[in-house]
Amino acid sequence: MLFFNNKLNKTRTFCACLFLFLFLGCKQEKETLEVDSLSILEAHYKTKLEQCISQLETIEAATSKDEAIVNYKEARATFKTLEPILAFVDKDNYKFLNAPNILKIEEEDATDIKIRQPKGFQVLEESLFDDTIALNQIKKNVKTTKNRLGLIHKNTKLNLKKHHVIWLIRDQIARVALTGITGFDSPVLEQSLAEAQLSYKTINTILEISKDHFINKDLLKGWQDEITKTIIDLNEEFVDFDRYSFIKNHTHKQLELLVKTQKDWQVVFPFELAFSNNMTSLFSKETFNVNYFSDSNKPVKNVKEKIALGKQLFNDENLSATKDMSCATCHHKDKAFTDGMVVFPKQKRNTPTLNYSSLQQSFFYDGRAGSLEGQIISVVDNENEFHTNLENITEAVSKNSEYVKTFNTLYKKTTDREIRHAIATYIRSLNTFNSKFDRNINNEENTLTESEINGFNIFSGKGKCATCHFAPVFNGTVPPAFNESEMELLGVPNSTDLDSKVSKDLGRYHVFKTNERKLFFKTPTIRNIEKTAPYMHNGVYSSLEEVVTFYNNGGGAGLGFDLEYQTLPTDSLNLSKNEIKDLVNFMNSLTDN
Repeated sequence: MLFFNNKLNKTRTFCACLFLFLFLGCKQEKETLEVDSLSILEAHYKTKLEQCISQLETIEAATSKDEAIVNYKEARATFKTLEPILAFVDKDNYKFLNAPNILKIEEEDATDIKIRQPKGFQVLEESLFDDTIALNQIKKNVKTTKNRLGLIHKNTKLNLKKHHVIWLIRDQIARVALTGITGFDSPVLEQSLAEAQLSYKTINTILEISKDHFINKDLLKGWQDEITKTIIDLNEEFVDFDRYSFIKNHTHKQLELLVKTQKDWQVVFPFELAFSNNMTSLFSKETFNVNYFSDSNKPVKNVKEKIALGKQLFNDENLSATKDMSCATCHHKDKAFTDGMVVFPKQKRNTPTLNYSSLQQSFFYDGRAGSLEGQIISVVDNENEFHTNLENITEAVSKNSEYVKTFNTLYKKTTDREIRHAIATYIRSLNTFNSKFDRNINNEENTLTESEINGFNIFSGKGKCATCHFAPVFNGTVPPAFNESEMELLGVPNSTDLDSKVSKDLGRYHVFKTNERKLFFKTPTIRNIEKTAPYMHNGVYSSLEEVVTFYNNGGGAGLGFDLEYQTLPTDSLNLSKNEIKDLVNFMNSLTDN
């Protein structure tokens, strides 16, 4: 638990540093936007805040739900024009205003657990179409939302540097591609494509306000042409939209333009966030700054050598008390670092893949560890795994002269901290992004079938899969900030029998005994899912077709389970047999070379 808290402290410290950069500025005065540009941008931002507040007031004055819906759509549209700036300069308030309509649980530690009812636009959207919720109840949420926007307006003072503008635009480009066009925050109206158009208009406005920073004026013209084409291509029906082509032909082109822009503006970055500062693809080994997801968030020296050392340790059975178990005992490379079993002997849950596991913010199915290094401690201490302790691990390594020599060269010492870091460094190397899908969306080849492309579009559209399994990692860590790994209540059964019951494993509840967290589990990656059967935390399903059918029927609710906090939509997705086949074919295309 210490490591979980350390992770939280690290996140707080990092956010505080980012806040200082945003509002106090940095020493590089040449990085500051022109005073006139900042004034214009701030005035534009505040005007939109005022407009949104005014539109929310018309909902308060509405005499019927139909009238309130019309007024809500106007307020929501204005909110989405604010999104690129608001989501960057005020992340917490943006999350509050755009939170999903599910109970918010904050578990700092066993003595500090907060349970909050959600507020904001998504809640309003669902409430307006719920016959059981009265208009006066809706108006209470409107008032809370309006007051929060008023507070933001009162405290707004933009002090953006040029690198902030680059980050801001990159975040919004990624947000549209990875959550926006999936319907993540427009659950009922499915206005995601129209809202994406509005956010692109804001990006265009920001670039126009910043036009004096362009040395190459053709570059600005390139942006304007690209955004115009993007907005035209977004003019589609939600279900019919070709998300694969959009990302391939627009998102990646815009990321390339952004790298050209930061060079043209002579931008100096003080550090990297989750995305690498020079990334030009969402689906590449170069997309992420992997250190962002580690305890230290610092560049690692001698990476190749540390990976090799970590691999040795990963496969070394001498680290366990009985000298017959290593990390590789349960995590087989040929099975994408799973074991092919329903549950490994004497374990409680199905063995998860280690591929891409470093690109998340919590570990184990119940999220009880906050880092890879912290997770290793639990494996070491577990009486059904290594059944030892950190002191014994360190002693075992210290008895091996070759290990000692390598540790002295790479780390200058040999302690459990260095041992865990070496193993974690190896695991962080298991993010290759070289699947058939990756190679195709990056224009390296043209081999995806029509079924596989259609499957991705279903995954990211009609199937709503991407509203929990976020691309490009396809796990539950929410882009573009990647600072939170979501947990869901699906209602997984204990068997495939007709009279099955919900799984007895209470998941996250076991960590802090929070009743509202019973049956919640972390959303894992589906990359390499072709190799990681059986599926779910209890290995109940042996095929992907079974898994998709479970989702298609409404999860646990579809099986007749009464689960108050189920986060999976309870209605059928109405996927046809061909659509299910396409969806499975797409998932199989995520198998790495």
